Amino acid sequence: MATSHHDEAPFPWSLGVFDAHCHPTDTMTSIADIPHMKATTLTIMATRGEDQDLVHQVASSDLGRSDQDSNQAERVVPCFGWHPWFSHQIMDDITSPSGIQDHDPSSPEGKLAHYKRVLTPAKTKEDETFFLALPDPKPLSTLISETKARLTAHPHALVGEIGLDRAFRLPKIWLPHQLEGRDASLTPGSREGRTLSPYRVQMNHQKALFKAQLKLAGEMRRAVSVHSVQAHGAIFEVLQELWKGHERKVPSRRERKRRGSAAMAHAHESDAELDKKEDDERPSSSHSTFSTSSPSSPRDHEPLPFPPRICMHSYSGPVEPLNQFLRPTVPSDIYFSFSSVINFTNPSSEKVVEVIKALPGDRILIESDLHCAGRQMDDLLEEIARKVCELRGWELDEGVKRLAENWRRFVFG
Repeated sequence: MATSHHDEAPFPWSLGVFDAHCHPTDTMTSIADIPHMKATTLTIMATRGEDQDLVHQVASSDLGRSDQDSNQAERVVPCFGWHPWFSHQIMDDITSPSGIQDHDPSSPEGKLAHYKRVLTPAKTKEDETFFLALPDPKPLSTLISETKARLTAHPHALVGEIGLDRAFRLPKIWLPHQLEGRDASLTPGSREGRTLSPYRVQMNHQKALFKAQLKLAGEMRRAVSVHSVQAHGAIFEVLQELWKGHERKVPSRRERKRRGSAAMAHAHESDAELDKKEDDERPSSSHSTFSTSSPSSPRDHEPLPFPPRICMHSYSGPVEPLNQFLRPTVPSDIYFSFSSVINFTNPSSEKVVEVIKALPGDRILIESDLHCAGRQMDDLLEEIARKVCELRGWELDEGVKRLAENWRRFVFG
């Protein structure tokens, strides 16, 4: 729960505060609170079959639009993706088409064949009872087609929440008395307090789904919000495979020296001339501040085999892996977001403190990761913003401005 800030300096909401990752469509009754929130924009994630259209509806409604003039940010940026917790519900007909043609996936035989393939353990008759109670699997090709249509309908939408999770276990199936007592205000599909089964999703299957969605994000030049639990190494391996052959070139010491000499030779040129040369030489992945009126290069719209920008949401890993994500050769711009509810409510918070201090200041985002919109979401955003500013040694106004600019670069490029 967020703490009180009554004794602290007033929080500068007017500078713009952006939630990089949240789930208010898990509680649709809270959506009406969005226009009354202090936060500028919510980056709302879809995770499963039950919430894809809900995210679309909220972003398309008046609630998702700014009530200010056209230069203001929208209240909602939608994100469409399939979370690893629900990856077992997707049948991989893209990378393993030969393994799924024997049965209709909507038939009992087809469901059993699919879930035996992607879940572990899967050995007993009791397993079959559990598997048959699960949803009919959706083909991965269908998911990618549907997601592409939603991204097309929302030109600034992201891909998310997607990723890998080694710790997750499926909840047990609903019992009749549990269904009767469930909270009807919650969007179906989540755990909702059910005890956990022994079943996990095979990592190879999670990777296939993750990679397909990353490729779609690259094709459409969209940013991605990534879930990673006990899987930072596996996440990097998948990304590295997509980056192969597209690494950014890092100038050698000789090239840097030559450029320095050239700069000295052109010292008489005006600032405007030098700025133009820098713009002409700057790679398309450069961090320019987003503006709705800025012309974009044709290269900015060319498909990529990887996402141009990636956020490791509520990053819980140690400091050491940061170097591999932030190498100058990495062709994607990697950001790291932090939340009070995930990063500062467990014993690993000391590790997170070191991570926040070690990161480049322009790669830090904040989020609530909350399941409902409203005052609590605002409180959590203020809490994590204050925490980041304190750890970085930023004055509050300066830090809030920095975090806002980071979000704009992450979302819009």
